[in-house]
Amino acid sequence: MLRSLLSALGIYKIYSKWLLDQIKASETPMHIGVITDGNRRWATSHDMIPWEGHHVGADTFKEFLNWCIEINIKTITVYSFSTENFERSEEEVEELMKLFEQTLEDVIASKDIHEHRVRVHALGRTTLLPEKVQVLIKKVEEVTKDYDNFYLNIAVAYGGRAEIIDATKKIAENVVRGDIKINEINEEYMAQHLYTSHLPQPDPDLIIRTSGESRLSNFLVWQSAYSELFIVDVYWPAFRKIDFMRTIRSYQQRQRRFGK
Repeated sequence: MLRSLLSALGIYKIYSKWLLDQIKASETPMHIGVITDGNRRWATSHDMIPWEGHHVGADTFKEFLNWCIEINIKTITVYSFSTENFERSEEEVEELMKLFEQTLEDVIASKDIHEHRVRVHALGRTTLLPEKVQVLIKKVEEVTKDYDNFYLNIAVAYGGRAEIIDATKKIAENVVRGDIKINEINEEYMAQHLYTSHLPQPDPDLIIRTSGESRLSNFLVWQSAYSELFIVDVYWPAFRKIDFMRTIRSYQQRQRRFGK
C-alpha cells in the first residue's frame, strides 16, 4: 500500500510540474476574481463550527495569492464579505470581523506582500465595518500604496449593485457642478468612478467560484461583463493548487471574442 501511495504521489508531482510548465508557456490572465464559496459547508462536513471554515479558508487564500504570484497574475480580487452578509447571525458576523482584523494585521507584517510589492486595497462600503477594521484597512492601504508589482483587492462590505449606485451618485454630483454634460457620460467615464478605478486592468479576465454554485452573487457586476467564468465543484477550504492550475490551463484554451 505504501508503494502504491508513493507511486501516486510521484505521478501527482509529475502531472503538477507538467501543468505548471504548460501554463508558463502560454499567456496568463492579468486579473482574476475569486468567489471563495463553501467555507461554512466545508466546516459543517468536518463537524466544525460553521465560521471555523472561514479561518481555514483564509489560510487557503494565502496559498492562492502565492500561486498567482508564481505565474505572474498581476491582479487578484477576492470576494470576502458582501453587503448581504451583514444579515447573518450576530455571532458569525462578529467572528468574521475578528478574522478580518487578524488577516489585515498579517498582511501588514507579511514578508511576501512587501517582497513582491503587492498593493492592497479594500473595495466596498467600508464605513459599514467596525472602526478597528476601518483603521487597519487604512493602514494596509497606506503601507502598500507605492507598490505596483501586484494588486490585491479585498471586496468587503461589497455589493456590485451598490458599487454602481455609488459611482452614479459621484457622476451625478459632477453633472450638477457642471464638470461634465449628461451626453458626455460613457462607459469609460463610468469605469473611472467604480471602486476598481485604481487598477491598471479593472475587468477580470476570469472569475473562479468554488462550491459548485453557478452565479456571481452580486460580484463585480459591471467589470465581469466579458469575464470567463469557472465553477469548481469543491468547497473553498479544499481548493488545491492542482485545481487552480487546471482552471488557468482551461482558461488558456478558451477563445475570447468579447462579443465580436
